Amino acid sequence: MFTESQLYLAMVFLKMFLRDIQSIFFNLFFPMAFIGVFLFTGGEPDPIKVGIVDKAQNQLSRSFSSLLDQDTTFEVIEGLETDLKTQLIDGELIAIVEIPKQFDYENQTGKLNLILDASQVRQLDGIKDSIEKTLLSIERELRGNEAMFSLEIVDMKARSQRYIDFLVPGLLAFMLMNLSIAGSGFNLVEYRRRGILKRLFVTPIMPKDFIVSIVLARLAIVLIQLSVILWFALLVLDIQFIGGLLSLYGMIMLGSLIFLCFGFCFGSIAKTQEAIRPLVTSFTFPQLILSGVFFPISSLPEIIQPIAQWLPLSVIASSLRGIANDGLNLLSFDLNLMGVLIWLVVSFFLATRYFVWRDVAG
Repeated sequence: MFTESQLYLAMVFLKMFLRDIQSIFFNLFFPMAFIGVFLFTGGEPDPIKVGIVDKAQNQLSRSFSSLLDQDTTFEVIEGLETDLKTQLIDGELIAIVEIPKQFDYENQTGKLNLILDASQVRQLDGIKDSIEKTLLSIERELRGNEAMFSLEIVDMKARSQRYIDFLVPGLLAFMLMNLSIAGSGFNLVEYRRRGILKRLFVTPIMPKDFIVSIVLARLAIVLIQLSVILWFALLVLDIQFIGGLLSLYGMIMLGSLIFLCFGFCFGSIAKTQEAIRPLVTSFTFPQLILSGVFFPISSLPEIIQPIAQWLPLSVIASSLRGIANDGLNLLSFDLNLMGVLIWLVVSFFLATRYFVWRDVAG
């Protein structure tokens, strides 16, 4: 499958990396320390303070308030409408749920009012989803109609998820992006600066052997480093993981190939370390903010969401979350997997377009 020269070069590049203690520290132990902070902080965001104005004062409205209070996403505060609106204006509350007098199951009138400043509330989608989930739970309990509410998806959606469970797959995606681009792009520039590429150019080594060897070496490094982080999160932080490891590692390899190709592209365009740094930063930094690594893309302004959802880091992070948190696999074809395949083709085209052995070696 691989030639002897390709495997030999891959081992050489792997040994070169292992000699760089500083890179090992920042790429391995620093992320572990970053994730480990959540072991002591709990990794949970502050609950969303929501006020409830119960104008119905019946069993149904009390059941709603009780179920909403059980949701760890919220800190429920009941009170008078005027007092709660004052707290909302002062910023002490995020939203107010107004239960009308007609909140009556028998009359099938269960319309609630959600009072907030939508322009100021990034968690609007999450609040709305949680309230709808609570209403569905009440309706299911009162109807007692199993045929209508026996959907399995209800249990899956109701499964509580800690912030650390959301965060770790996103961090894995961000780490594989940095490791892959650094392994191809920055190393390509460094090998050119040290004259390694010129010496390789006059040897019988073919360009494809050089590329394959770097890809093999970096894939090995990425898989080892992300495995350490993943098992640290599983064993120490006890994150939820319900997907298959084979699918997870398969997605990690696909993501690494995408960013390795981008790295080859950047390393071919930039001739010096000073030139490649701003090029890579302009590619990675916006994705760190927009790709849902630390918070859901749904919390971004609506005008940005369609673009953010299709960024390379976004589709990879979402795919890893789908595998880790929702039990998907590589055969579960969805928009995220389609995005990964599209970016794989695009990045490969760009890499082959800009990576010319004679120009790169020179």
